[in-house]
Amino acid sequence: MGCQCSKLTPCCWDSQFKAAVLEAPDAENEEKSEVDHVPEFREFTLEQLKNATSGFAVENIVSEHGEKAPNVVFRGKLENQRRIAVKRFNRMAWPDSRQFLEEARAVGQLHNNRLANLLGCCCEGDERLLVAEYMPNETLAKHLFHWETQPMKWAMRLRVVLHLAQALEYCTNKGRALYHDLNAYRVLFDEDGNPRLSTFGLMKNSRDGKSYSTNLAFTPPEYLRTGRVTPESVIYSFGTLLLDLLSGKHIPPSHALDLIRDRNLQMLTDSCLEGQFSDNDRTELVRLASRCLQCEPRERPNSKSLVAALTTLQKETDVPSHVLMGIPNSASFTPQSPVGEACSRGDLTAIHEILEKLGYKDDEGVANELSFQMWTDQMQETLNSKKKGDAAFRQKDFKEAIECYSQFIDVGTMISPTVFARRSLCYLINDMPQEALDDAMQAQVISPVWHIASYLQATALAALGMESESQTALKEGATLEAERSSRAGKK
Repeated sequence: MGCQCSKLTPCCWDSQFKAAVLEAPDAENEEKSEVDHVPEFREFTLEQLKNATSGFAVENIVSEHGEKAPNVVFRGKLENQRRIAVKRFNRMAWPDSRQFLEEARAVGQLHNNRLANLLGCCCEGDERLLVAEYMPNETLAKHLFHWETQPMKWAMRLRVVLHLAQALEYCTNKGRALYHDLNAYRVLFDEDGNPRLSTFGLMKNSRDGKSYSTNLAFTPPEYLRTGRVTPESVIYSFGTLLLDLLSGKHIPPSHALDLIRDRNLQMLTDSCLEGQFSDNDRTELVRLASRCLQCEPRERPNSKSLVAALTTLQKETDVPSHVLMGIPNSASFTPQSPVGEACSRGDLTAIHEILEKLGYKDDEGVANELSFQMWTDQMQETLNSKKKGDAAFRQKDFKEAIECYSQFIDVGTMISPTVFARRSLCYLINDMPQEALDDAMQAQVISPVWHIASYLQATALAALGMESESQTALKEGATLEAERSSRAGKK
């Protein structure tokens, strides 16, 4: 297939700019150092990841990490409270287990605060799974194309592309210059609103699909000719992201280059950005995008020069990302609902009143598969234990409640997230925070999207002195509660 983009390449840009971009100075390249909070890469067992994701529950499927079927990403939580994202490959992907492990270990050696770092993997039988840091604030695509509260500000858009360029430069310096299908779904936002690049795209291609999406309008021209990804192909995709951030739309490069050639920059600019930038700033970003989209790969800038060019364009550098994004910061997050507030304060009396009023309404829909034999021989005794526990819970005899609920749980013929939640509170009142945390986590295993389970975890974590983890659990509970309200409003 012949190249169709040369006639669209803007030939009237200042040649000095081209030289400056292609040969950026070595000083002040702003490469970010490696981070020390990422644990050493490890191999997980399938059982550990099943437990972390509530058995790969459909409720834990997330789209934040930019993966599409047949590869699915689940959110999960390890026993040490670390939130994770688990990518589960199609069974036909990575038939060579040794190749998968080698690739995962290589990517797992990268530790940088511009990446959603890879924490580990699992390779058991036909299963191939990757484990990465969980990014709770969704994708660039969501904030850019499908925003609900406010469009992304110009300063934040500039920060996104700088962080992304820094991520690519870091990976290049570590010998991982190839990135597969770089797009707005691969850019994620952490708990502080900072943009990170998903490490899933750093894995070399396998049988799980091609390196680029099927939309040929956004595919590097050399990939169409050879089917191979090169470092220059990644820069071309970076150019399409620059267009996304400038226009607020996923605009085909050929159309964008037509507008650039005709100097019709107004049509290329998101109308939501009016008044937030100067003509010079826009022109510089357009120039950089045009260089990235050159038809000839050798004419494109490298990641180092991208960092140098984008650093000079930054605005409002002293404003935290979560402020620019309009999202709450995990370190200062305060829930608004009565149950969230009670759990954030550790007000055990208020939590008791709320759980008592709630009853067992949130147990609806929990599967309990019992044989007829179980019903006839064990059910009455099991229900009697629960009934006695409920009476003790209502009368605030919390030690008795623990004993009765434990009898109900140990029989194992029925599962109830509410019973685990109630026993969790009883443990808290009896100064047994670790047992309370275990029960709250078990309640969420049974009912993955139940906000009260997350709130109770927050209370137990605070009692254990784990304040940061407690704040994260509070935020997670508030998010689940908001999603629940949204679903109820649509019914």
